[in-house]
Amino acid sequence: MKIDAHQHFWELDRFDYEWLDAPDLEPIRRDYVPADLSPHLKKCEIDRSVFVQTRHDVKENHWALSLCESNSFLAGIVGWVDLASERCEEQLLEFKDHPQFLGIRHVTQDEPDDDFIVRGDVIRGLQVLQKYQVPFDLLFFVKHLKHAVTVARACPDLPLVIDHLAKPRIREQSLTDWEADFRAAARCENIHCKLSGMVTEADWKNWKPSDLKPYIDIALDAFGPSRLMYGSDWPVCELAATYEQVYDALTENISALSNSEKEQIFGKTAARFYGIPDKPATKQADGV
Repeated sequence: MKIDAHQHFWELDRFDYEWLDAPDLEPIRRDYVPADLSPHLKKCEIDRSVFVQTRHDVKENHWALSLCESNSFLAGIVGWVDLASERCEEQLLEFKDHPQFLGIRHVTQDEPDDDFIVRGDVIRGLQVLQKYQVPFDLLFFVKHLKHAVTVARACPDLPLVIDHLAKPRIREQSLTDWEADFRAAARCENIHCKLSGMVTEADWKNWKPSDLKPYIDIALDAFGPSRLMYGSDWPVCELAATYEQVYDALTENISALSNSEKEQIFGKTAARFYGIPDKPATKQADGV
């Protein structure tokens, strides 16, 4: 089973996607729904995908779970609860037993406080996730990456995954401000990493697969295939590349790995991390 561990949907008339108002995001300021993704998955022979939240709103959880009901290629969702709120546990209990509620994410990168994720109230919220073994996605910029170890130590039994390699400066081919903290995070056994979001950190118009290779090689050395998972970051990736180009670039850059190692990255790690069943629903993925 091949899994895309990181993709999004949005409908502009349904919620306020204020983050899409940025001028450089105008090319993706339109609706993206399952019917748009399904052909790409089929072309790349991806069996299932994981929707990841885009808003700090539990209403998006309900909407995304409803999409799972009519689109069997959706393995489930990484939703949102208010980690800093006293209602965090109450909100989590509303969703945690749904078979397709796979995890939680907070858009930490957009918080005005660079230390948000290690605040006492937020750590308490993360410990609620740990209590119920609900995985958490770390959406960081490089400047936040130093906090990964702190979170992992405060919540040693909480499954954690770094989205988009914490967005290293691929456009500048810079490693110096990223690699040490990235490797430190990898030394925490409960932290995983998504090989995702790289093309939009590269030169949107002129990137090539070899631009990504130094970062992928470091991730392979630091985490190993058993803690790495493929994510397209579709449709955000369309700012710089098609779905197929993202898939092909990763495939090219890990071509030297064994088949069993590739299987970890393209499905087994995500299935294990998020608790995705071995077999998808029997209904054909219809993309409606």
